[in-house]
Amino acid sequence: MVRMNSNALHTTETRIREQVSAYCESNSIPGFVAGVYHAGEQIVLAHGIANIATGAPILEDTGFLFGSVTKVLTTTLVLQQVERGLLDLDAPVVKYLPEFALTEPGAADKILVRHLISHTNGIDADLFFPDAKGRDALKAYVRRLATSCGTLFDPGEQLSYSNGGMIVAGRLLEVVTGTPFSDLLERDVYAPVGMTTSGTSAERAILRSTAVGHFPNPQTMAAETTGMFMLPDTWGPAGGTPIGTVTDLLAFGRTHLAGGVSPCGTRVLSTESTTLMQQVCHDMATPNVPPMGLGWVRYPFGDTTVLAMSGASPGGVSILCVVPEHDLVFTAYGNTGGAIVLHDQILQGLLREHLGVRIPSLITESEPDVDLTPYVGTYRSDQLRIDVTVVDGQLEERMTYEPADESQRRIFTAFAGGTTSAPPQRYVPIRPGLFAPAGYPLGTFDGYLRLLLVSYHDIRGGRAGFRNGGGRLTRRA
Repeated sequence: MVRMNSNALHTTETRIREQVSAYCESNSIPGFVAGVYHAGEQIVLAHGIANIATGAPILEDTGFLFGSVTKVLTTTLVLQQVERGLLDLDAPVVKYLPEFALTEPGAADKILVRHLISHTNGIDADLFFPDAKGRDALKAYVRRLATSCGTLFDPGEQLSYSNGGMIVAGRLLEVVTGTPFSDLLERDVYAPVGMTTSGTSAERAILRSTAVGHFPNPQTMAAETTGMFMLPDTWGPAGGTPIGTVTDLLAFGRTHLAGGVSPCGTRVLSTESTTLMQQVCHDMATPNVPPMGLGWVRYPFGDTTVLAMSGASPGGVSILCVVPEHDLVFTAYGNTGGAIVLHDQILQGLLREHLGVRIPSLITESEPDVDLTPYVGTYRSDQLRIDVTVVDGQLEERMTYEPADESQRRIFTAFAGGTTSAPPQRYVPIRPGLFAPAGYPLGTFDGYLRLLLVSYHDIRGGRAGFRNGGGRLTRRA
């Protein structure tokens, strides 16, 4: 335990410990680890089991998969190369990566470097899982894009969370630096930040305490260990392979608080680049999709902005939040997907009770008499189908994964805990174009869980062209 002399932080630590213990016990979360840095003081706490198959405890220095938190690290690497003159954010990706292509002729040529890291590239590859390993994995990913994936929209026109964009950015980094992504991450982020317990391989992770993910048993709902520890190497820059600890992520968050200078005093990124990452690049102007910076998602909590990224891994979920105006970093990991609710509760508690931030209601009222017909239809993205109908005066969505081949099916089902479809979900209107999952109090959406809201966009001729759920677009088929 890292302790400083702070009554306020000590009180916060006690409250979080009690909150974690109660939530994990009542929601079958085997293990949880969290850390908070505030104004020069830091706490780290752990609860429960890292792996129920072995009974190993989750400790304050237990490692875990970063998941999509990695996207902020990848973006940091991109900005480093911009500073060194190896990349231009406003240059086409094909200038540096001529082999980059998509199934639609000429589509890749329009994508700029900044589109990759601002999730505005339109690459339709969110669930594309080429199973390649080793140092040529990212090269294989880009090669497969040309024959497997198209676009959802023209670059810069919309915002859709993009695993594919970050993976292309990872390959771009390899080409301009001549260094494999994993080596570059260790050399230019892990080392200067002081992330001494971070790596990118299961082989290294097994040498120290490392948590594994868990899924609920469909019959008993008891947690069972995942059958797949990490995603293929092709997903490294999007979050498939990096592993580290809460202390390491606190150090990375503190680096972005300090204008690019790490806790050990090393300049990792310029103040200008750090500021640029935090500025709004694109705003969909809808409550369920926060404005996007470069790498960071900008969550508004009233007048306070929380820079955040969460990260799913097989049976686990992490989060990293930076609050620049209050000099605070919060990071956590739980080894079931349901831990994201606990992340949200801790974050809101830190804002409200520790920092005294007023969090206004995001949704104050609903509008029941909304015409539902513009939203009915089938929406698609890469290997994903969403059928939207009207049932009992509510929208009902049926989401199905339709794998392109056996390899895609095997990887996705392991990542999702053994299923290719979700139970039907009903939605009630908040206003035209914005819907909430039925049965949830409106206060549920004040924090991170605003991502549960669903919005529809580009309504023409009485029909919506796009659906946005969880920050991800699907297009009307």
